[in-house]
Amino acid sequence: MRRNFAFGGSKGVSGAMEPGEFKKWRKSLDLSQKEAAQALGLKRRMIQYYEKGERDGDKVVIPRSVRLACYALFEGVEDYHGPNRKIKWRDDKSRDDKSKKDRDRENDETPPAAA
Repeated sequence: MRRNFAFGGSKGVSGAMEPGEFKKWRKSLDLSQKEAAQALGLKRRMIQYYEKGERDGDKVVIPRSVRLACYALFEGVEDYHGPNRKIKWRDDKSRDDKSKKDRDRENDETPPAAA
């Protein structure tokens, strides 16, 4: 269940996810630090660093790949195996890997009228 979380952040332009936003993302999905680490393929300690925003006194930047993975998980994607393959959704529903735009375009196409 999503709880008052939107991607894009307060900074908008930089695209960087702030430590507080990362923690809010995790909590919006009701994930423990351990569960978030497993879902992202990271160690629990990295989740702690991202939430704190520092490691041994040095600033920690959340990598773009992690931010994108956070977004995918937030949208319900559990795993991705490449184009033209099924996406594994968190709720175990198999959905087409086509974008909504592609599906809408196919539905809107009408066959040519017979002469």
